Amino acid sequence: MDHSYWSNWYFGWGWFLWFGVWFLLISSVGNWGYSYRTHKKYNQQPHRNSLDILNDRYARGEIQREEYTTIKSELAK
Repeated sequence: MDHSYWSNWYFGWGWFLWFGVWFLLISSVGNWGYSYRTHKKYNQQPHRNSLDILNDRYARGEIQREEYTTIKSELAK
């Protein structure tokens, strides 16, 4: 085997191959990280405040209108 062939290939255009391998590896890891963070962000439950919970309870019929307006006015303070 001729060592000059391999050394010329490696120092000539071989670096381009290794650059491509590293680029694909790094971009794959970056893409995985981005997609992981995005899915984690959008799969979380939405943030609900006390007024949202009160409206849901009223809509389900758990509380009457008088209690609803009293609590709503207390929350507005």
